[in-house]
Amino acid sequence: MNIFQKRKKRTQQVILVLVFITFATILYGLNTGSLKISPLNVLYTFLGQGSDIEKMVLFDYRLPRIIITILAGAGLGVAGAIFQGITRNPLADPGILGIHAGAGAGLMIYMTYFTSLNTLPALTIPIFTFVGGITAATLIIFFTYERHKGILPTRLLLVGIAVAAGFNALTLYLSLQLDEKTYSFAASWLLGNVWGRDWIHVYSLLPWILVLLPLALMSSKTLNSFALGDSLALSIGTKIQPSRIKLLFLAVALSSASVAMTGGIGFIGLVAPHIARRLVGPAHEHLLPISAFVGVVILVLSDTLARSIFEPSAIPAGVIVSTVGAPYFLYILFKTKK
Repeated sequence: MNIFQKRKKRTQQVILVLVFITFATILYGLNTGSLKISPLNVLYTFLGQGSDIEKMVLFDYRLPRIIITILAGAGLGVAGAIFQGITRNPLADPGILGIHAGAGAGLMIYMTYFTSLNTLPALTIPIFTFVGGITAATLIIFFTYERHKGILPTRLLLVGIAVAAGFNALTLYLSLQLDEKTYSFAASWLLGNVWGRDWIHVYSLLPWILVLLPLALMSSKTLNSFALGDSLALSIGTKIQPSRIKLLFLAVALSSASVAMTGGIGFIGLVAPHIARRLVGPAHEHLLPISAFVGVVILVLSDTLARSIFEPSAIPAGVIVSTVGAPYFLYILFKTKK
């Protein structure tokens, strides 16, 4: 068995383990809440034999929330892997680069015109966040682009922090224009609180993930060429700047759509690719799918812990993720300085 077959087998084994962890977490999450439902009753309810209250709790409240975290976790994990691949920077993350801040501003602009987040107009939320994320990405490209050299990966992090500060200021200004009730809900949403998600939000996010994830997986060879450096990538036929811009916009779309439904949950795009890289190596045909599954595990587990440990006063899932992600970011930062 050659090295490629070994890596493929290793990837399949890791996926099975992550799927098992995700399934166990989902089963626990379906049972967690003010109304406890045993795993056996969960099964009966899915088979149509549960009580009316159990059906309402599972299908109207818990299941949409869990599906949202699955979709967004996969989107954020893959987006982070793409950002790290095109910049060759282990610290690259949609949140750190300012994409989440732009998407959050887009969400706040939506709420300025549509105060309800649970009606039919909610289907357009990812469009607003995508426009915000694209605007942030365009500013980043503008300030990191240098003639004859193209986009300079070394500048992306600093420019991203500056762009994020600007969009955060815009978000704060817009939020102050909202009424007290809407502002409270919007602030909770942006912090990464997945409470209150409905099937309309699942329908909003699902097409983006179903379309964009396969496109990302098909870009694995291009990302592998970026790892060789621009000169070698160019010599093997990779169109450096067009490919980098296409992948950048693909990552922005994935992260913005995810932010639309989960808020500005940071560090998943940073941590998931690093864990995936340790599990299956740097080849993106293995790294991207594992990053998606690791992102799913992190977000589903974080949301479940946020609901169960601090019950009845649940905290946003973003707080749990940041509690783990921030120290990990500092660890990576310290390690890269050596």
